[in-house]
Amino acid sequence: MTTIAPTPAQPAQAARPAPTTRLSFGGVLASEWVKLRSLRSTVWSYLIVIAISLGMAFLMSFSFAYGMDGGMDGANVPAAEQTSFVVQSALFGIYFGQLVVGVLGVLVISGEYTTGMIRSTLTAVPKRLPALAGKAVVLFVATFVVGIVTNLAAFLTSSLVFAGVDVSTSLFEADTLLALAGGALYLALVAVFALGVGTMLRSSAGGIAAVLGLVLLVPTILQLIPADWAHDMIPYLLSSAGMTMFTAIGADSADIVGPNAWQSLLVVLAWVGVSLVGASVLLKRRDA
Repeated sequence: MTTIAPTPAQPAQAARPAPTTRLSFGGVLASEWVKLRSLRSTVWSYLIVIAISLGMAFLMSFSFAYGMDGGMDGANVPAAEQTSFVVQSALFGIYFGQLVVGVLGVLVISGEYTTGMIRSTLTAVPKRLPALAGKAVVLFVATFVVGIVTNLAAFLTSSLVFAGVDVSTSLFEADTLLALAGGALYLALVAVFALGVGTMLRSSAGGIAAVLGLVLLVPTILQLIPADWAHDMIPYLLSSAGMTMFTAIGADSADIVGPNAWQSLLVVLAWVGVSLVGASVLLKRRDA
């Protein structure tokens, strides 16, 4: 009788580590871009900004050209003033457009808290801050591109209206392009500032009220206070400094109250920085 020798046990294969995937910041940006462009509020907000800017450019330029004692005589207007009339009319809509992009900036983040999608976002990006940075970058770039295209279209609208009274200017004048780009930059920075406020408050209604209150209500209140300190603070508010960013470009420094265009840019950046720092701290500390 023969016996079968037991075969030696095969050594167990070393367990292979499960493949891991690393989420890059480029992936975060792609994800945030998909979310931003898929929101109906994004499309409607940008369309409203375009409509407001073009409409205000037409109304302001028509008022300047034909509403001044029966009409403006372009032959008697100096070239520098002609440029100022066209650019001011083209950028007038930013005063109202800042409110729209402010609302959009809040909704970009508060909408995720409302629907609960923020949990999925923070699960995919557990470090959290890259998610906030991705939202800020995508929102900034999208708003700036829409702003610069809108300002160029508004400039064309104003130029066509003023051409009827022989007032003209070139897009490539020394400060014209810089002013148009400054207006678009301000819109983009307001949107990012509102994103930070929305992140801190996590409420659509609260965030929108806070942003619009700071942009519209606070300057009005300070103007009504009969004190020098209140009036001295106005040029350093977000909206006041933001408007000076592009309206004071090329202007005589003696005619500017408060910081000049470049100093105003630093003031606006400070507001945005405070908003994002507060949003970063609270996003790391609080649960979703």
